[in-house]
Amino acid sequence: MLTTTVCAALSAAGLAVAFLTAFRRRFAAATRIAAIALVPIGLAMAGLVGLGGKIVKAVGGWAADLVLDPTVWAGFAVLAVAFVLYVIGRLAGRNSPGRKERRAAARAERSQAAASGTAGAPALGGPPASTAGRTGTGSGPEPAARGKKPASDAGGDDFSDIEAILKKHGI
Repeated sequence: MLTTTVCAALSAAGLAVAFLTAFRRRFAAATRIAAIALVPIGLAMAGLVGLGGKIVKAVGGWAADLVLDPTVWAGFAVLAVAFVLYVIGRLAGRNSPGRKERRAAARAERSQAAASGTAGAPALGGPPASTAGRTGTGSGPEPAARGKKPASDAGGDDFSDIEAILKKHGI
């Protein structure tokens, strides 16, 4: 009964402060103050203040048993072992070849393929990789017959700036 009276008094004082704040034309602040002022009476009406008291009493009893009960200490030891195992598992997962290493290996493989000229055939004017093995099966004439330069003539100056950009990014 006393708890409910104290909560009601706190809420009334808070609502009075909210009213004075609204009187000064600070409506947003007054709304926030009113919302906070209604919390104590809401907790008391819902019975959560009594529940909070029971929780505090239970935690106090547990803390008293903590000092004297060896089973509680054994429980903490088990929790510590579980935590250490979890941390070791996370650290081991970071050291195993993961996504970053696989990306770096794929990037190195692509740069080697680009340097040897196998991956850059479509960009250099050659046939796409899907039609590289087929000859004479396309619907149109071959690239050399259409007047395009062969891939060997297209190198040199035309792609020097592209090569510089790729080298700049480490590809």
